Amino acid sequence: MRLDRAQVRHAALGGAFLGGGGGGALSEGINLGELAFTVGDPQLVRLDDLNDEDVVVTVSAVGAPAAKDQYVKPADYVAALQALNQRLNGRIAGLITSENGGLATLNGWFQSAMTGIPVVDAAGNGRAHPTGVMGSMGLDRLDGYRSVQAAVGGDPRRARRVSLVVEGALAVVDRVVRQAAVEAGGLVAVARNPVPASWVREHGAAGAITFAIEVGALIDEQAPHGGRAVARALIERLGGEVLAEGEVKDYRLETTGGYDVGSLVVGDLELTFWNEYMTAERAGQRLATFPDLIATVDVDSGIPVTSAEIQNGRHVVVIMIPKERIPLGAGVRHADALLPVERVLGKAMATYF
Repeated sequence: MRLDRAQVRHAALGGAFLGGGGGGALSEGINLGELAFTVGDPQLVRLDDLNDEDVVVTVSAVGAPAAKDQYVKPADYVAALQALNQRLNGRIAGLITSENGGLATLNGWFQSAMTGIPVVDAAGNGRAHPTGVMGSMGLDRLDGYRSVQAAVGGDPRRARRVSLVVEGALAVVDRVVRQAAVEAGGLVAVARNPVPASWVREHGAAGAITFAIEVGALIDEQAPHGGRAVARALIERLGGEVLAEGEVKDYRLETTGGYDVGSLVVGDLELTFWNEYMTAERAGQRLATFPDLIATVDVDSGIPVTSAEIQNGRHVVVIMIPKERIPLGAGVRHADALLPVERVLGKAMATYF
């Protein structure tokens, strides 16, 4: 299945919405996708095109989107993939993104164009998420699984360049890579977690890329009419509801431990985020809880806005899509996945799953 340039914008727009406040910047996704077609022809294959035993790896960016010193170039994504492929003796047959997002949905297209390894129409998770475990398709629950991850990033001119390949228990390796992102200035390009295609079929978010492209085409069609039109079209297609509309106020963001953490208010609705929007509450009543999709869309442009990009005074529509209406990977299909969020935000999460 050939990808084409027209799908770059749709993939990035759909990814930006499905990022739910995270998943990387829309502009970076478009740039990465355009670059893929400048250097080659990225390929997209269906899971059914792969044999059960074919090795699939996850590609992603890890870190805090708002980090001011982040430094990752397209070549770093390729370098991470090549380092992992060398470790695996050249056995990689397909690439999946860890999640959908403005950048994340396009992650893999440039690597595919450069290496010839196809992108698979699937993701570790069909929406964006903060922790590596959430995008690991339940590998944290697989006894004896050894994670192998390669990470590259950081500005060499500032002596922040890191390049590593690490192997171990999944949670341990995720923490090592997250710390590498901190040392690199906030972000690293990663290739990780080799699994057979059969595992992705059962535990991943199958069809996540074409789903994002479809959502993005809908946004692109309605965006000239503004955020309200986008919201109506998305809710008609996906279900859900508008939770609030108004100016952003009381926006607070702190970058700590490789994450963006904070909150904001729209009208009388409070949102909290840990990279992605985690909760939506009105007068103490919980209206949505991750992995429900909570997204902010600019009223004027109709374009989704991330938690790292939003600012006080910006006029947005807050949209909620129930988790049952989006493709989710096994990493967020159980309440235990939300316990780290509780520790960071100090809010109950698992009880709302």
